[in-house]
Amino acid sequence: MFGLAKVGSLVALAITILPSLLYLTGTIPHDAAKWCTFIGTLLWFIVTPLWMGRELPVDAAEVEI
Repeated sequence: MFGLAKVGSLVALAITILPSLLYLTGTIPHDAAKWCTFIGTLLWFIVTPLWMGRELPVDAAEVEI
């Protein structure tokens, strides 16, 4: 599960970055670059928290926030 989520996160990150580069080279129009970047960003924010958890320190239960 974690491996699949990491791959999905990398794909979403690529979908976020590549349209900007393609627009820079004139390969895709501005509207397509905006929508692809928007979709890639949404996917990244959905998929990344699935694998990017953090472990709490041992004394975290004793700390009141």
